[in-house]
Amino acid sequence: MKIQFLGAAETVTGSRYLITQGENRVLVDCGLFQGYKSLRLRNWEPFPVDPRSISALLLTHAHLDHSGYIPRLQREGFTGPIYSSPATRDLCEILLPDSGYLQEEEARYANKHRYAKHAPALPLYTEEEAEKALQSFVEVPWKTWQTVGKGDDELRFRLHPAGHLFGAASIEVHSSKGRILFSGDLGRKADPLNRMPACSVSVDAIVVESTYGDRRHLEVDPKMELREIIERTFARGGTVLIPSFAVGRAQLILHYLHELKLAGHLPAMPIFLNSPMATKASAVFSRNAGESKMSTEQAREICEMAHSISSVEESQRLDADRTPKIIIAASGMATGGRVLHHLKTLLPDPKNTIVFAGFQAGGTRGDAIVRGAKEVKIHGAYWPVLAEVAQLDSVSGHADGDEIISWIRQQASKPSRIFVTHGEPRAADELRRRLAELCYPEVIVPSHASEFEIRKGST
Repeated sequence: MKIQFLGAAETVTGSRYLITQGENRVLVDCGLFQGYKSLRLRNWEPFPVDPRSISALLLTHAHLDHSGYIPRLQREGFTGPIYSSPATRDLCEILLPDSGYLQEEEARYANKHRYAKHAPALPLYTEEEAEKALQSFVEVPWKTWQTVGKGDDELRFRLHPAGHLFGAASIEVHSSKGRILFSGDLGRKADPLNRMPACSVSVDAIVVESTYGDRRHLEVDPKMELREIIERTFARGGTVLIPSFAVGRAQLILHYLHELKLAGHLPAMPIFLNSPMATKASAVFSRNAGESKMSTEQAREICEMAHSISSVEESQRLDADRTPKIIIAASGMATGGRVLHHLKTLLPDPKNTIVFAGFQAGGTRGDAIVRGAKEVKIHGAYWPVLAEVAQLDSVSGHADGDEIISWIRQQASKPSRIFVTHGEPRAADELRRRLAELCYPEVIVPSHASEFEIRKGST
């Protein structure tokens, strides 16, 4: 059995892992590259192997850096089934068409204002192509073996809860030649919404994420951090803008705001959720409350915390209204969506605060702003950064270095190999170093497109 790292190698985006057993090829995750332009350009390159030769796709979870390339892969010829948990399929039903729509909108905007280098600007895929991709999803239950291929080429797999996001899975894959476990994105024990990762298996190799592999989450209360930011912004008559991932992070922010309101610690500021996708994701969260730490009633109350903005006209009125308020809008790294229009309005005014909730990948606008950029480019023009900028690392949905190592150590046997992926080079190498010091036989940070053979009980 071979594994090839077609994404998330020496970077934190574009998760794509190709498993080959004889003539059987299975892809684990199919994500978009995000951040630096050199990475984003990979989305436009031909897929490294013929998509028609891939038997099936196994999906860890719905975030676009894991699922967002699926419609493009199908356009290039992939016709196999896409296996996922039911909640992941529900979220992809929201995320993928929205991604296609936004890409079409970005292309139209670029063509209208003539700032694209290539004319005409084209979307990577369309909303219609994303809708079509959903027809290939096959929902599978937790911890139940499924089979892809036949005879000596057969691969078996099953899903284990990974925390991080409702429906998120770690994926265990077995063949007659070897066994491998993909962590997916691992959640946190302290996550107030999602249950902690649950997996203890015997495998020959592990592919583990390292988004926060070089960090320890601070022992701070995110509610109090958020409260202080909101109070000082309100005192100077400003607006709090929270760029947020529509799926998972927006619901977590609403949870903290709900708790602050119940405790009487929230100023009299209206709260707006300006992301139709986040509104739909909140409905999925309510329907899947049984998989979270929340009751159905608690989930409903959280999701009703904010006024949902649906139309473009309503969004524009938010920008025209300069009274203090809280706006949660996608995307979380300010790479696209309605948050860009809010940034153009709010960044130039020092009364306002921009709160980034969690990790910002290198090369994104969010990363530039957090790192102290004096101006950022949005829609072909530069906008000054005069507003206060804050970052809440404590709301991350990713396990930190200690939690990742704890997850690895809870496995039923010590793997012969560990591949450290889905992290910036510094984070991945620090996790590699720590695991090596714990005497794991071979710990590797694979390079892009590198390939390895996995054998039972051997390196």
